[in-house]
Amino acid sequence: MSWEQHGARDDFVVPPMPTAPPPAPADPWRAVAVALLNLCGLGLGYALLRRWGLMAACWVATAILLVVALPADPNGVPGAVVVLYLVFLVLAAAHGASVGLRTRMAWPPSAPVAAALGVVLLAVPVGGVVLYDGARDEATELMLLDRLERADKLVKASAQLPFESAEADYRSALAAYRGLSDDHAGSRAAERVPDRLRTYYATVASPYAQENYCAAVPPLKYLRTVPRTMSDETLGSLSAWPDDRLATSLYECAATSLGGGAGDWTPHFDELLTTFPKSAQAAKVEPAVQAAVDKEVRSLSGDEPCAAVERLETLGTQVRGLSGEPAGLTDALDRDADRAEGKASSGTYACGVDQYRDGSFSEAVTTMNDFAESNPNDRNRARAQKIAIAAEVAQTVPAAGKRLPTTASGGSISVTVKNDSPDDITVLYTGPVTGSFTLGACGSCTSYSLLSSTLTGFEPCSDSGKNYPQRTIQLPAGTTYFVHKSQDADGKSPASDTARLSPGYIYTECAYTTSFGY
Repeated sequence: MSWEQHGARDDFVVPPMPTAPPPAPADPWRAVAVALLNLCGLGLGYALLRRWGLMAACWVATAILLVVALPADPNGVPGAVVVLYLVFLVLAAAHGASVGLRTRMAWPPSAPVAAALGVVLLAVPVGGVVLYDGARDEATELMLLDRLERADKLVKASAQLPFESAEADYRSALAAYRGLSDDHAGSRAAERVPDRLRTYYATVASPYAQENYCAAVPPLKYLRTVPRTMSDETLGSLSAWPDDRLATSLYECAATSLGGGAGDWTPHFDELLTTFPKSAQAAKVEPAVQAAVDKEVRSLSGDEPCAAVERLETLGTQVRGLSGEPAGLTDALDRDADRAEGKASSGTYACGVDQYRDGSFSEAVTTMNDFAESNPNDRNRARAQKIAIAAEVAQTVPAAGKRLPTTASGGSISVTVKNDSPDDITVLYTGPVTGSFTLGACGSCTSYSLLSSTLTGFEPCSDSGKNYPQRTIQLPAGTTYFVHKSQDADGKSPASDTARLSPGYIYTECAYTTSFGY
């Protein structure tokens, strides 16, 4: 029997060890868990898979978002940043799910538990969004309150300026209030707007509270335009707040100007009568006008009757121009205007007397002649004509104007006046009596040169060969001043004479004219 020994084979090789653990079996729950944990923005899905670099990338992306988003701004995070971050989270979740499908987790051992944890941790970004929205809303509220405060400061600063200078700032503040009320209804700032508007109205209308009625008119008229731009709900009772105040200001401002005789009061009364015709203030317009007319009528007997006449004339014109129809005052105002104009016309007599006494003889002539023409039935017409004659004499012989003439006529002394002039002449005289008459031309006579009338021996009306037109008048004793003036006064000066008349004599007065010829 033989034995055969078999040895081991020399060509046996040991296989190498694997470089990584073999892939785990596919687990959808694990993929979902990693995806959900990555969606929280902290890369926790990568942490469970021990992918530390990818987790760090998630932290960096989230940190960048926080730097951009915080502190919260009313405008929020820029849309591009939000989109990029969401895209990043979706990619991280998708990548995490792909990797986690066949990679075992370090912890927890159960994929469903990890998925549940991922769902819970989704509250972190959701809660962050909620908190951020709250912070952004608060930032918006603070921004709106700041806008409200700036408008308040603008109103307060404008109160120190005249309305004309402050109007632009007032409008800017109102625009801010309107923007808060209309565009941000429900905000804390918008809820405070009605209270701010009450302060705004009071500030704009502060001249009224100070009884500076003329200055109050423009701001109150402006406040009446505010309801065109703001809702009645926002304004409430402020919509009609300026009306009574404006009516009072219009009346008081006009009444002050009317009573003081300064400034044009008619625009304010006219606006009052047309804008608030049924107001208590409009009802006071006619009595105020009537009182003003009465005052000026009394002034006719004062120290400045001419000024009173002028004011009455102006007053009549102004009153007649008022729009009394809306308030039913047309007839009453027309009566006031008629009275002012009538008293102004009759009052020119007192004005002429005052001008005469002041030595304003030229003005007195015009005034008295106008009076006599305009008032044919006035009891002072006859004396006004006498004063006009005396004033005309006094323009050539000032001494004739020292005494106001009366309506007396006639006398016991005969004075014959002859015309030694080639022109028809008017003879005017004043003294104890005043009057005038005309004499026809002397056909064979000529004007005397001014030089010859000053020479010694000058004797007009002395040529016995001439038939001088003449007239005899009766005058009382005393000094009478004569002026003779050509009715064709071209280059010819009136002549004058002063006659001192005594009883028992017969006087002859020669009327002649002089010129600058030789």
